Amino acid sequence: MTVPREMPEKWPRVRAAGGAEEERRVRANAREYNEKFQYASNCIKTSKYNIVTFLPVNLFEQFQEVANTYFLFLLILQLIPQISSLSWFTTIVPLVLVLTITAVKDATDDYVSGPPCTPRARLAALWAWGQGAVTPVQFRHKSDNQVNNRQSQVLIGGVLRQEQWMNVRVGDIIKLENNQFVAADLLLLSSSEPHGLCYIETAELDGETNMKVRQAIPVTSELGDTSKLARFDGEVICEPPNNKLDKFGGTLYWKENKYPLSNQNMLLRGCVLRNTEWCFGLVIFAGPDTKLMQNSGRTKFKRTSIDRLMNTLVLWIFGFLVCMGVILAIGNAIWEHEVGVCFQIYLPWDEGVHSAFFSGFLSFWSYIIILNTVVPISLYVSVEVIRLGHSYFINWDKKMYCAKRRTPAEARTTTLNEELGQVEYIFSDKTGTLTQNIMVFSKCSVNGHSYGDVQDVLGHKAELGERPEPVDFSFNPLADPRFQFWDPSLLEAVKLGDPHVHEFFRLLSLCHTVMSEEKDEGELYYKAQSPDEGALVAAARNFGFVFRSRTPKTITVHELGRAITYQLLAILDFNNIRKRMSVIVRSPEGRIRLYCKGADTILLERLHPLTQDLANVTTDHLNEYAGEGLRTLVLAYKDLEESYYEEWSERLHRAGSAPEAREDRLARLYDEVEHDMLLLGATAIEDKLQQGVPETIAILTLANIKIWVLTGDKQETAVNIGYSCKMLTDDMTEVFVVTGHTVLEVREELRKAREKMMDASRSVGNGFYQEKLSSSKLTSVLEAIAGEYALVINGHSLAHALEADMEVEFLETACACKAVICCRVTPLQKAQVVELVKKYKKAVTLAIGDGANDVSMIKTAHIGVGISGQEGIQAVLASDYSFSQFKFLQRLLLVHGRWSYLRMCKFLCYFFYKNFAFTMVHFWFGFFCGFSAQTVYDQYFITLYNIVYTSLPVLAMGVFDQDVPEQRSMEYPKLYEPGQLNLLFNKREFFICIAQGIYTSVLMFFIPYGVFADATRDDGTQLADYQSFAVTVATSLVIVVSVQIGLDTGFWTAINHFFIWGSLAAYFAILFAMHSDGLFQMFPNQFRFVGNAQNTLAQPTVWLTIALTTVVCIMPVVAFRFLKLDLKPELSDTVRVRYTQLVRKKQKTQHRCMRRAGRVGSRRSGYAFSHQEGFGELIMSGKNMRLSSLALSSFAARPSTGWIETLRKKKGSDGSTAGSPSGVADKMLKV
Repeated sequence: MTVPREMPEKWPRVRAAGGAEEERRVRANAREYNEKFQYASNCIKTSKYNIVTFLPVNLFEQFQEVANTYFLFLLILQLIPQISSLSWFTTIVPLVLVLTITAVKDATDDYVSGPPCTPRARLAALWAWGQGAVTPVQFRHKSDNQVNNRQSQVLIGGVLRQEQWMNVRVGDIIKLENNQFVAADLLLLSSSEPHGLCYIETAELDGETNMKVRQAIPVTSELGDTSKLARFDGEVICEPPNNKLDKFGGTLYWKENKYPLSNQNMLLRGCVLRNTEWCFGLVIFAGPDTKLMQNSGRTKFKRTSIDRLMNTLVLWIFGFLVCMGVILAIGNAIWEHEVGVCFQIYLPWDEGVHSAFFSGFLSFWSYIIILNTVVPISLYVSVEVIRLGHSYFINWDKKMYCAKRRTPAEARTTTLNEELGQVEYIFSDKTGTLTQNIMVFSKCSVNGHSYGDVQDVLGHKAELGERPEPVDFSFNPLADPRFQFWDPSLLEAVKLGDPHVHEFFRLLSLCHTVMSEEKDEGELYYKAQSPDEGALVAAARNFGFVFRSRTPKTITVHELGRAITYQLLAILDFNNIRKRMSVIVRSPEGRIRLYCKGADTILLERLHPLTQDLANVTTDHLNEYAGEGLRTLVLAYKDLEESYYEEWSERLHRAGSAPEAREDRLARLYDEVEHDMLLLGATAIEDKLQQGVPETIAILTLANIKIWVLTGDKQETAVNIGYSCKMLTDDMTEVFVVTGHTVLEVREELRKAREKMMDASRSVGNGFYQEKLSSSKLTSVLEAIAGEYALVINGHSLAHALEADMEVEFLETACACKAVICCRVTPLQKAQVVELVKKYKKAVTLAIGDGANDVSMIKTAHIGVGISGQEGIQAVLASDYSFSQFKFLQRLLLVHGRWSYLRMCKFLCYFFYKNFAFTMVHFWFGFFCGFSAQTVYDQYFITLYNIVYTSLPVLAMGVFDQDVPEQRSMEYPKLYEPGQLNLLFNKREFFICIAQGIYTSVLMFFIPYGVFADATRDDGTQLADYQSFAVTVATSLVIVVSVQIGLDTGFWTAINHFFIWGSLAAYFAILFAMHSDGLFQMFPNQFRFVGNAQNTLAQPTVWLTIALTTVVCIMPVVAFRFLKLDLKPELSDTVRVRYTQLVRKKQKTQHRCMRRAGRVGSRRSGYAFSHQEGFGELIMSGKNMRLSSLALSSFAARPSTGWIETLRKKKGSDGSTAGSPSGVADKMLKV
């Protein structure tokens, strides 16, 4: 290879000191040279384990958990005879069971990529999807083997050889044929198409099924045969491996020249070659270094607020355990010093114990072992099982399945389900999320004249509801029959040869990146990267300017039947910063012209001053279109001198070859040429709302969820969509619009908005506000504002509002409003707004979007939801939950989210209760056994209590429980509020559960203890022996906790019945088995107490004691719940009671009808009996008017919601005193 002068003779290090790759150097056909850099092979591995590594790696990962390490430490303590009063299996059996369940779950997740949870699972599913798989379950190891063993043609020694994908190396030259998958990230060298073109489908990368074009650089496009390619020894210097799918920067050095490389020259792994017979490519990145695999990296792990609280509570419990151990150890030391010393003959100290103090020290560790069940070992694995069940319920929900797209809802994570029931803020994209993202060319403005209004036969603007026949495009044989337009004057202008209209449609037919495919003569199929672009090219096609085909250097357009080929000189592509796109073309007459289309805020600033009058008229049209909710673009052009273009093109080539700051240099050159343009007009595209969006937003608003729309559209369009979807209403007190261009202007507009809200509240509050203003902060003032407000802010104003010294003011103002719309925002600003609310508000946030520009927002929010729509699946891949329509969000939150939160809270409350009731009995017994670390229960009962006797009932409740049916959850959105206020499980509820558990343990120990002190058997002998006491207490405990979970269960299924009564039956079966003759004969040293259970439970006194204990433990709970339901019911109680009454009434009515029908006979039509009873009574009662504030006002007026309102205000005042700028107006109860 000849090294060019610009290339250093002595290579710098490719890798930094830390091992990270700084840049990549690849030489073609030189494996030995490339192997020096130790690049990754092309073998992929999406599984974490194999048969050999599974056990050690999985155990190592599991013992990273503090709880598992803690119980391993306890197990080691139990192996020390001096301190262990329990057999080792009491700890090792639960620990092994937990480790085994977790290991099975991990192995299943690693082997099968089913509903999935991990990035690796997503990647495997993505591969399967790309290969046309229908089933969502794919076996990862099998998938890996299939992919790694695919065959590819590799040029080795001048000959094409079949090689497995795993054997492909960086620097190899590969031949691809039509419809083959790309094996690695390749630099396209040549192809069968002219000019080195090839066509690819990128569905596996971004979900877009339209074809895209890639092109080899001219210097390599002639290398079409293997002999020339075998002599190719070019060297590529490029960026290191990264996950940016749309960017690539590098330089090819060959024959003393260098050539810039971009993403347009790359074929990425996962793409499919289409409509191209063959192509050759140079492997740049292989295997895990490819961009597809780089995008499968681990995303930020999200934890719920319950997770964080649970970790804190476990630490508190551990501290409580240590305190109990210290108390009992001190008691042991005192007892041994005062009493035990007198019984050394009968109760000698263990070997090595020489003092009461040391005895107390050993007793401390003994009690840590005995009381360890207060820190539940099975808590975390039970939580994961419940969450997994909730995830499957979401996946299986037929009401969230979109039949049109064959897309079910998917829980892509199992860790956030209960947080779906606590959402307070929703951040939504507009296009494709609230709207359908199916674009229709609706109106346009050309040279100051507006076209597109529906007209009647007399040429007047038609009234609302009138729609005449659409424009007839039969004159154009290439017209798209699906396209419809209602204003014939635009077609007449085309036929009359209006030069401005012709130039308008010429621009639309040339300024784009659409690919055209002609399957049959005259049947054109357009593949566009965005629906907007496709709609504009289709409109030009129907009006006679048909885009027919393109090459890298030409575009062919049929203009009113005449084929014209334009020379394509440059494409100045669109991005989120430029917000515009331009092409520079040379006409057959030799004229060089730049055509540009883009956002009005960008293009109007770049127009020639001579077009100011036309710009004013066009701006009026733009505002009119935006007011109708249409998406607008401005079109302009500019003629270029030949000399200027040559000079500019030379600078463009140098900038494209620059090794550093290439993008910045190109941006400056683009900006230079896109000035002083002449205005042509504007386009307006309609993007209709999705079905059910207004109803969904209305119901979510009633649930006290605030919805913020973050969109890149202009203000008028966004505001109109806001009114269409009922975010904004005419009943609102005021809609504040912030459009300031400077920091001072934005600050002043925000200040005026806050003052107006406070002034209105003062006038309504009759002086109350003055008092409150003098004693509270601004956030407290905004808590009680009267009226409903909305805030609309533009992107340039938002940039100032997000600055550090103003973000708090912006948040205070926005949170006091019912709705917020941010217009013209960038993807980064979307994420910044979400982060701002997360930073200052103690609230759960949810972001929902459908495109790649929503990914940052989705990843930033507590919960990310992806819409699988028209913009690919990048948003889905980055999300935690996904479905196909915005309306399903209502069901996800109000049904699945609320139920998940309710179930998890009830599970945790009961779990802590039953463990404290079980464990604290040992503590009380310590005061009566000389603090000797003797246990109350049999060691087998201690082992089986949490894993057999009480595990399944609480799991059934955690998976299946409901407080009200799903339809009632949707009808009464106020039921969602307890989750937002975190009322069902918090520190207060935790202490209540602990107190109930301690209360139960006191009665569980002292009632049998008191009875047994003087009780006798039927034969007159003493009843009080240790084993009888242990059996009585254990039986009482199992019955009490079973009755308690029966009271806690709100929704009974066959599974609940089976688990609860089955657990009781299992307890008695195991109890009698362990005291049977058979086990004693087999294991005489382990099961010594033969017949004890039978003898004890045969005594009436024992059963009376069990019954008394059960009643005394349960009756206070029953009484408290009865009084609460009667005196201060919750909203869910009221809804449940009314629902039960309605069901009973319907059953009675049906029963009477059946009896009457039986008496009269069956003369009537069967049709009358083929339907269920109607809802006339329900409609007349007003109970189904769930979207009306009047319908829920009865509940708000009742005491049942007073406690919610009180706690909401209390939470708000606590938040404000803690320095949070959250005005608690967003937490007020608005019915």
